[in-house]
Amino acid sequence: MTDLTFDLPDADATRAFGLALARELRAGDLVMLTGDLGAGKTTLTQGIGTGLGVRGQVASPTFIIARVHPPLTDGPYLVHVDAYRLGSLDEVEALDLDASLDESVTVVEWGQDLVESLAEDRLEITIERPRGGVDTSATAGASRSGETDAEPVDPDDEPESPEAGVRHVTVRALGHRWADVARLADGLRAAVEAAAGHAAADPAAGGPAQDLAAHRPADQ
Repeated sequence: MTDLTFDLPDADATRAFGLALARELRAGDLVMLTGDLGAGKTTLTQGIGTGLGVRGQVASPTFIIARVHPPLTDGPYLVHVDAYRLGSLDEVEALDLDASLDESVTVVEWGQDLVESLAEDRLEITIERPRGGVDTSATAGASRSGETDAEPVDPDDEPESPEAGVRHVTVRALGHRWADVARLADGLRAAVEAAAGHAAADPAAGGPAQDLAAHRPADQ
């Protein structure tokens, strides 16, 4: 397996990264997103949805659990899953995700240790974001199994502040599907470089270009 690491300065760069990732995705692909509340998982999925050209607004499906976005043309469906409230493999199996896997790009937030069995070939993406830019206190009492009935604020939808800092993104490519990791890396780096150019041209859009960098892949 191979790890690719990137630094993204803001939400716009995160969406652009997701859009670039969508160009590499096809029906049958599984993408797992891991990160704290407000890290940018839904923001990245919005970019994937834009890149795939699907219908409907991509938003966190915390209480719906899974939302299906049909394609506007002849591309794959986007199945967007939020497993935050799922506490067991039985609850995951009840969603019957494998039934739609072959014709969809399936993106699962909070899926670590729950959905790996769906596909040996997958992308595991971890997003780390410094604290300070988003108030997540409304969600602090919510457990993964849904012990609270209070609807949490989706931090990905909250206005950002400059203090939020850079998103550190790690993409782990697993399986034969992603054997040509160099192609994946090139496509994602192009998005990173484009976002860096935008940030350099407009400092208000995300800071200087040096705030965003792509790093060489590390084989593990």
